[in-house]
Amino acid sequence: MSSVPVAVVTGSNKGIGLAIVRALCKQFPGDVYLTSRDPGRGQAAVAQLQQEGLRPLFHQLDIDDLQSIRALRDFLKEKYGGLNVLVNNAGIAFKVHDTTPFAVQAEVTLKTNFFGTRNVCTELLPLMKPYGRVVNVSSMVSSSALGGCSQELQQKFRSDTITEDELVQLMTKFVEDTKKSVHQKEGWPNTAYGVSKIGVTVLSRIQARLLNEQRKGDHILLNACCPGWVRTDMAGPKATKSPDEGAETPVYLALLPSNADAPHGQFVSDKTVRPW
Repeated sequence: MSSVPVAVVTGSNKGIGLAIVRALCKQFPGDVYLTSRDPGRGQAAVAQLQQEGLRPLFHQLDIDDLQSIRALRDFLKEKYGGLNVLVNNAGIAFKVHDTTPFAVQAEVTLKTNFFGTRNVCTELLPLMKPYGRVVNVSSMVSSSALGGCSQELQQKFRSDTITEDELVQLMTKFVEDTKKSVHQKEGWPNTAYGVSKIGVTVLSRIQARLLNEQRKGDHILLNACCPGWVRTDMAGPKATKSPDEGAETPVYLALLPSNADAPHGQFVSDKTVRPW
């Protein structure tokens, strides 16, 4: 079993994920795994970074596929005995003018962004070693979407006692409400991406609370963050930040020093804790 520290970045064959891998290869003192659904694209991204003189490693990961997540889990357990840094970056978004029915957009978007991310956490968080760092890439859109929720929903999503099961029920309800075309009447905003990222931010708050309760002495720090508006396939060419600039906050959180005890359970953008 290798005693080398190990970092994993989900959805990292392009965009912000690739930029996070690039930065970690330069700054993290261990093995860095670039992951993607498609092995061909993943290997091509690894080759691209190798040409830059970096040495990322590759492992296939489709966060929509529980078997794929568990294969990565078993590999990490066997080879490294755990995990030091996990960056949950994988995510999808429909374009603004996409004509796919909203209910379908809601189901597909939440399946990956919320439920897929949650499955990765369920399988990999138990592997986190002492002083581990977990970064869930969310979005400022989660804040604006929260503001578009009814007071009742806002209260639930801001609660310091909401459980993971209750959050899952709410995310499931949103998808069901869109199918019945009653989501706005039920107090939801009209953004599937925004609701999926509310889910990621609130999940992070819950996970951090559980780490405090169950593994206080392990000094694991877990946060959600917004990388900013970044020029990627998702956000388009007009965005204000380059992928490398978008990677700055996630990488900062992934590399918080071992003597740090904060931020933890926070929503961070531009390396600053934001109110939720």
